[in-house]
Amino acid sequence: MNFLLFGCIAYILGSIPTAVWVGRAWYNLDVREHGSKNAGATNTFRVLGKKPGIIVLSIDVLKGFLAVFLPHLVLFNKIENDVLIQIQIVSAIVVVLGHVFPVFANFKGGKGVATSLGVIFGIHPLAASICLGLFLIVFIIGNYVSLGAIVASFSFPIIIKFVFSETSLWLNTFSVILSFAVIIAHRKNMVRLVNGNESKMYLFKR
Repeated sequence: MNFLLFGCIAYILGSIPTAVWVGRAWYNLDVREHGSKNAGATNTFRVLGKKPGIIVLSIDVLKGFLAVFLPHLVLFNKIENDVLIQIQIVSAIVVVLGHVFPVFANFKGGKGVATSLGVIFGIHPLAASICLGLFLIVFIIGNYVSLGAIVASFSFPIIIKFVFSETSLWLNTFSVILSFAVIIAHRKNMVRLVNGNESKMYLFKR
């Protein structure tokens, strides 16, 4: 019952199409029809600018965080810790799927990077902080959001296993699945990176 309840909550949270709603409400446009045609924070920054981009990024991260934090908040000390971790992991997977395939936006969403960041902050804040640091380093040096996301995602299971020596099979398996999913979502970006025609973004004005 807990799996179903929190899974449903996670999918509804993930399905909130922040980029689509912000674009339509403030600018009367659908970000999925502009730029990279992706309903995520990066494309919002490109198409709509800094302020709406920050809003979309913040809400998308919060969606992932809430999806995995709510089971902890409600069920902590009420069920076995291993079962709680399993519920959090199921919620984590479902909230990212909700972001990628949102019921409120005709199942055409984003790539789930910001929501995934929120998820790992909810499950393992220290690992998430390291991943965020790696993302920023790669992004600032190379000016490619996609490359930063790929490096951070690839590093996540390595950090979980070898930096924090995590023994939970569930958490280790989840870290690999999440990493693989984010990298697969960026397969077109990887082709463009190899071909040298991936769009750049600049964290600081040039």
